Amino acid sequence: MPAKLYVVHGSHPCACVEKALQLKGVPYRTVELPPPLHAPIQRVLFGRRTVPGIRFEDGEKQTGSRAILRRLEELVPVPPLRPAEPGARATVEDAEAWGDEILQPVARRVLWPAIKRNPGALPSYSQGSKLPLPDPVIKLNAPVIARAEIRLNDATEEALRADLAALPGHLDRIDAYIADGVMGGEEPNVADLQIASTLRLLMTLDDLRPLIEGRPAGALALRLFPDWNGHMPAGTLPAEWLPAPAPAPASA
Repeated sequence: MPAKLYVVHGSHPCACVEKALQLKGVPYRTVELPPPLHAPIQRVLFGRRTVPGIRFEDGEKQTGSRAILRRLEELVPVPPLRPAEPGARATVEDAEAWGDEILQPVARRVLWPAIKRNPGALPSYSQGSKLPLPDPVIKLNAPVIARAEIRLNDATEEALRADLAALPGHLDRIDAYIADGVMGGEEPNVADLQIASTLRLLMTLDDLRPLIEGRPAGALALRLFPDWNGHMPAGTLPAEWLPAPAPAPASA
């Protein structure tokens, strides 16, 4: 029997784990949960409200992208998602932890306030979902869903403005990881999966995509996650809150 992965459609940590399962060749099937009802369901099933959660063939359960990736590496060592050399491994795991603890929540705190401002965009994020909800129903319920997710993720206006201001620094850090060889190699590692999935979700917002896609960080996100449902039109976020794009490199 394949592993059973509990997801919210379009969730970046869920995409991270799905990519790892595919790279490892682990058979799985997804159980899709509707936001924000996923929170109480996950708490009952896994003791934590967040997705993803996984039940392996033997009944073992894990939740959270980092914990699942760590257990996958133990169960299916090849292909490896962590370097064998201890120093390189520690560096990659530090980057993975930063991607999980610092960067991953940014996407939630940015996306849900954006959907509250532009509820008509939510059906685009539901394309390909297994849940049979017509677009008009999704659009009608979008404000309620967005408000609930904003509360769950502490996605206040102040948090949104702080996250937008911090985004260029986050992107500089990711580009430095790539330049140093911590990320961006031919074979993906756990830091690549953790960070690139978050960036790819952020790139569905037209207000943010120009800040990301011209960088090595954006190229990595598109390489690992070329297809991603969702489109948030430009002008959804206040222009005065957006950081300025990085200047183009000087020509030689």
